[in-house]
Amino acid sequence: MGKQIKYGRFLHGGDYNPEQWLDNPEILKKDIEYFKKAHINTVSLGIFSWAVLEPKEGEYHFEWLEEVVQNLYKEGISTILATPSGARPKWLADKYPEVLRVNENRERNLFGGRHNHCYTSPIYREKIIKLDQMLSARLGKHPGVILWHISNEFGGECHCPLCQEKFREWLEAKYETIENLNDRWCTTFWSHKYGSFSEIESPSPRGENALHALTLDWKRFVTDRTIDFIRTEEKAIREGGSDLPITANLMYDYEGLDYKKMKDVLDIVSWDNYPSWHKKEEKITAVDVGMQHDLMRSIKKAPFLLMESCPSATNWKPINKLKKPGMLLASSLQAVAHGADSVLYFQMRQSRGASEKFHGAVIDHYGGCDTRVFCEVTEVGEALEQIQETVGSVMHAQTAVLYDRENDWVIKDIQGPRNEDMHYKECVQKQYQSLRELGLNVDVIAMEHELDDYKVLAAPMAYLMKDGYEDRLRKYVEAGGTLVMTYWSDMVDETDRCFLGGTPHALMDVCGIRTEEIDALYDWEENFAIPDQDNHLGIRNSYRCKNLCELVRVSDAEVLMRYGEDFYQGYPVLTHHAYGKGHVYYVCADMEPDFYRDFYTRITKEAGVKSVLEFVPEGVSVTVRENETAEYVFIQNYAREAQAVATPNGYEVLYGAQGEILQPLQTKVLKKAKEI
Repeated sequence: MGKQIKYGRFLHGGDYNPEQWLDNPEILKKDIEYFKKAHINTVSLGIFSWAVLEPKEGEYHFEWLEEVVQNLYKEGISTILATPSGARPKWLADKYPEVLRVNENRERNLFGGRHNHCYTSPIYREKIIKLDQMLSARLGKHPGVILWHISNEFGGECHCPLCQEKFREWLEAKYETIENLNDRWCTTFWSHKYGSFSEIESPSPRGENALHALTLDWKRFVTDRTIDFIRTEEKAIREGGSDLPITANLMYDYEGLDYKKMKDVLDIVSWDNYPSWHKKEEKITAVDVGMQHDLMRSIKKAPFLLMESCPSATNWKPINKLKKPGMLLASSLQAVAHGADSVLYFQMRQSRGASEKFHGAVIDHYGGCDTRVFCEVTEVGEALEQIQETVGSVMHAQTAVLYDRENDWVIKDIQGPRNEDMHYKECVQKQYQSLRELGLNVDVIAMEHELDDYKVLAAPMAYLMKDGYEDRLRKYVEAGGTLVMTYWSDMVDETDRCFLGGTPHALMDVCGIRTEEIDALYDWEENFAIPDQDNHLGIRNSYRCKNLCELVRVSDAEVLMRYGEDFYQGYPVLTHHAYGKGHVYYVCADMEPDFYRDFYTRITKEAGVKSVLEFVPEGVSVTVRENETAEYVFIQNYAREAQAVATPNGYEVLYGAQGEILQPLQTKVLKKAKEI
């Protein structure tokens, strides 16, 4: 791990591409003036600079970059320095075509695009290692450089012969013998048994694409290859003499990589946030974005960096809508509320040509500082300075939602009851939203995370169970935790091989039920969940369910709700089982959001989990950060009407309106000193 630095301030700024303006030094000079005016204190440099840093093989030009870093530093502006591996120069692809990716149809790409390079290629690694070493030696100890930014938005895969060979090596290391692989992959089906590891190819629409374990292992391999590449760049940086911390900017709910595996390779987690505000009601989008912030924060259970966001409108969506007045400030402070120690943008100055020339920027083509966007960026900078004492503070959560990427992969590839959409993410979001609407901090975790901190754990559609996770859930409940499981859980092992003997496989006694069948509903179909009289939660309302309805047989669980229609009318929809010192609730159907609001209100109260606010109005978001001396409550109104939020006893207003009324998109930060 790199040397950890406490910045003492929120990082405010973003991606800056001065190499586009080297022929106009007046622009570069003016940019610094504008940065200071907008309270910009940090920029990211060098992300796509390889062709300028090394215009010809072995010919390096660092002077311009060093000059920019120094000029920024003299004005109090820090640099996040990137390795330029995300986009290669033309000469590299022309001389060494092996660096270009091969797609799943086994076609080698032409030069162009981003991340069009093979992570395995020895030549590609050799060239970027050399460049990284020299960058590190030249600028890695400059006092203005505070962090390394590895590549940019890792993603994609390569199916070239070099990667195929590495994949086979990876499989052999995992399974040891081809017999073990055939057994775990169930290759006897369709007579697809392998005679040796050398026979295995990555999934392809032209070949094997229905062997689910192959697809799953390939996705795992791609993640491991990516991490190996990151480690290669990190090693080169260290060899160059820099011990600064390292990050890599992750992406919104990206399916191509399993981000939790990056926990130990990244010193700081960062991610790029580009929500489609105003497409739906802001309160709906805010929940979605909040979940992603919490997912990123939960990777290391530590503050993260918002590495990119757009100050106005993007240019790559079907409809690129402007942020309405107040939205930039609200979305920026939302990131901070969920644990970010930065608000950074793409881009600082708008590019003049090519793909992102109309992507929003702090300084647009007009080039002035009197635009609405520039003024709103300035407002964000001022706000961050007002709440500066909250930087570095952490979040503690008593509730968590399991959202595991490997589980997501196998559910999408399932060939099961609903091939159009199993609605896994939506099921997770409904649990998350219900907990957040209660004003609770929520961790979004994977199966690798520890469970001891949580009083309530939601594990929706936990279809794939990794080795040992069932035992961990059992111990969690035995020790007093409240576990919420749902339909389609604990059905397959790590290689997507079905368990025999009943499901939820090793948790039938813990849940007090056994699943028998699951009914996939057409989109126009629905059923109803009707509460049993005198159920111990006191649920009184009936709720709709759709998409998937599981039929379970009860052993010793309490039935709280039952189906109201179809041939399984009267079967359980919601069960409860007391086990050890804890509780297990099993939700048998895809329930509407109102059910989860009612349900989690009751079980969090039962579990002793409370918000700092006695009442959270609809559309209001509440999060809590804390350090050794104080607790900070961030309250934001994403409803389209004003909401009254009473300040709890013992808190003072650190930022925002003093009164109880929060207007739409307004933020209030409360502070309470801790007793020492």
